[in-house]
Amino acid sequence: MAILERFGDIIRANINDMLDKMEDPAIMIDQYLIDLLDDLAEVKRSTAEIMGEETRTKRLVDNNKAEVEKYGELAKKALMAGNEGDARTFLAKKQELEKLDPELMDVYAAAHENAMKMRQMHDKLAADIQTLQARRTMIKSKVSIAKTQAIINEASSSANQTEDAMDAFTRMEEKADRMLDEANAMAELNIEPIDPAEALEEKYGDGGNASVDEELAKLKLELGLQ
Repeated sequence: MAILERFGDIIRANINDMLDKMEDPAIMIDQYLIDLLDDLAEVKRSTAEIMGEETRTKRLVDNNKAEVEKYGELAKKALMAGNEGDARTFLAKKQELEKLDPELMDVYAAAHENAMKMRQMHDKLAADIQTLQARRTMIKSKVSIAKTQAIINEASSSANQTEDAMDAFTRMEEKADRMLDEANAMAELNIEPIDPAEALEEKYGDGGNASVDEELAKLKLELGLQ
């Protein structure tokens, strides 16, 4: 049956291979479960159909047995009434129905076996889906943690880059200080030295104030220093 083959493909599917191909497991696991739920709905419909077939064939077997018993009883009643011809007719019908019994039993047995297989596979798929639904929460939690860790890693990388920038600015500041010190030193070196003789020339030269010299001589005279 096509549905049995389809279900076999579902059961044999390797979920690990599918998970390996997932770019975002949190999204893909939802889609995978949606697909499985669709499969479960299909399996459920087919299971109900096959179980209905089992019920129908069982009813045919039961009805045929009831008919066999009915005509057997009618044959007895006909004999009791002294109608042997009617009894023969009833027994002929009873034997005709009895010949159908093995065939009906075979049909019922096949339907019963199919129904059992479908019910088992339906129950297994339903149980697997419940397990996966429970694991979905764990998978999503792991994905969320992984994304958070990635953000932390990125922030940590940015922090390291900031530290590198600070180090670079410190080195540039130190270089600027050295350049300033060198420039100041060069400015000092560029100042021409003052000749001591030239510095004293004005002090002792003729360019002094004459009135001051006169007042100084007068003061010495008063003090008796001359």
